[in-house]
Amino acid sequence: MSRALLEVIALHAADAERAEAGGADRLELVGTMDSGGLAPEPETVERTCAATSLPVRAMLRLREGFGTDGGEVVRLRGLASAYARAGAAGLVLGFLNAHTEIDRGVISEITNDAGLPWTLHRAVDSCIQPDRAWQVIPHLGCDQVLTAGSARGVEEGLDDLIARATSDPVAAQLIMAGGGLHADHVPWLLRAGVRAFHVGSSVRPTGSFKAYVDSDLVAMWRKLIDATLRRVESAQTES
Repeated sequence: MSRALLEVIALHAADAERAEAGGADRLELVGTMDSGGLAPEPETVERTCAATSLPVRAMLRLREGFGTDGGEVVRLRGLASAYARAGAAGLVLGFLNAHTEIDRGVISEITNDAGLPWTLHRAVDSCIQPDRAWQVIPHLGCDQVLTAGSARGVEEGLDDLIARATSDPVAAQLIMAGGGLHADHVPWLLRAGVRAFHVGSSVRPTGSFKAYVDSDLVAMWRKLIDATLRRVESAQTES
């Protein structure tokens, strides 16, 4: 059986330790969940990487929204380099231009310098023309796209995620479903070919980011994904 990736949002080393104990495969490290997740300090990256054997991808985002300017790009490039020195295994980023399209120039400037694998963040969900964005994405150099299918979350975007993954094998390989992901979304997404999932508040008591990651809740997601994937692949083999 193939294995689906489970990525957990972490804010510090304690979250990382608990996520690993629960069976997560990777961490997205943020400094704060304000504005949907902002960049951590390099020292936080270093402490978190030291606390876990899981690969850590650090969020590269300085303010609300997905825009940026020249001055910020310089700072973002510096942060990316600092994250690499601190032990980060990758980056998480996504920027849009004034036309609400993927900003290929800014993204390539940052990622070419960093030399790390990276996830395209949910900027894609805010693009004015998602189909056009998905024509660009395979040429950006990212190895994953965190997307809910809608800026309003997976609950609203599930049908679009399923349709895209079903119709486009390249998209199916890149999609990491996240943004208000619920357990009942998982079977539909696995059947559509999605093999990566991203969770945050759902692995914390009361769903609050003020609480630490709970390893038992991570384990529940791990078991759900693995068991459902076994059923999906068994059914596909039989058919």
